[in-house]
Amino acid sequence: MIEFGRYAVHNRRQRGLSKPETFDFLGFTLICTASRRGHFQIRRKSRRDRMRAKLQEIREELRWRRHDPIPEQGRWLQQVVRGFFNYHAVPTNMKALVMFRYRVTELWWQALRKRSHRDNTAWERARKIADDWLPRPKILHPWPSIRFAVNHSRWEPDAGNLHVRFCAGGAG
Repeated sequence: MIEFGRYAVHNRRQRGLSKPETFDFLGFTLICTASRRGHFQIRRKSRRDRMRAKLQEIREELRWRRHDPIPEQGRWLQQVVRGFFNYHAVPTNMKALVMFRYRVTELWWQALRKRSHRDNTAWERARKIADDWLPRPKILHPWPSIRFAVNHSRWEPDAGNLHVRFCAGGAG
């Protein structure tokens, strides 16, 4: 059992303890933080070990695809990065997404430079190639408060009108 939640920071501070503990769940590390306005917020951050493992997979695959044409490599990397972003593009995780894209660009640049002993592909050219092929990170998933918002019939505009009826059989 760990102490986690809205009052964990306050309770632990009263007992003279440090920040609340974090935990890993479904590929994310969950952290108790405060929003810019000072309200409680759960921060989701991509797990470091999962990101490192994915980057290692990309490095190994780039080793095999090193001599493929750049457009072919770009299409493959585009799919991989887009797939990673589709899962990990949650609010409060933008820094990890930017770092992932940067590391993929570095790995691709290293693979391109190892095509030949005389290759001198500059970092600027590698960044331009990455900008042409790799998607930019953006948050794709809504905040949980929006995603789990429930509309109840009491909240609808006609809720107070008694003449409006709903019937399961279709006749009202």
